[in-house]
Amino acid sequence: MKSFEMIARAVENVGVKKVAGDMKVSTSLVYKWCEEAGDDPDAAASGAVNPLDRVLALWRCTQDSDLLDWLCQRADGTFVPNLLRDRDIDAEYVERTQKLIQNFSRLLDVLSRSMLDDGRVDHQEAEDIRRQWQQLKQCGESFVAACERGVFDARDGAGAAR
Repeated sequence: MKSFEMIARAVENVGVKKVAGDMKVSTSLVYKWCEEAGDDPDAAASGAVNPLDRVLALWRCTQDSDLLDWLCQRADGTFVPNLLRDRDIDAEYVERTQKLIQNFSRLLDVLSRSMLDDGRVDHQEAEDIRRQWQQLKQCGESFVAACERGVFDARDGAGAAR
């Protein structure tokens, strides 16, 4: 689905006026976000570059997955990157397993230090715990999803879904 189609579908659920009012933009701009924006000014596309395309451009520019995870967290989720599949399966399996254990260990370390320090978890410690938890969730979900897709199944013909 293209970004303008996704926005059109989302806007349809709540209405153009509500989106425009909440985002403090004109209704005509919201309508333009729901149309294809062309690169060629002489083309038939009459839409405007929409917020989804801008976020995508920002990510492509920075390649910072924390940007995507921040957005996912605001939607009560977690960004889970796909595994790279151009490496040795056995080596990647071991590396992913080690990373999962290391992330879990770091989370336990942050939890322990925050309680041993003064017997309570302050705001900064809670932020550190959240950051470690997010990293553990990402690593774990990515690993489990790869296992489910057969990425680490080295049998002949297996793992073709990779």
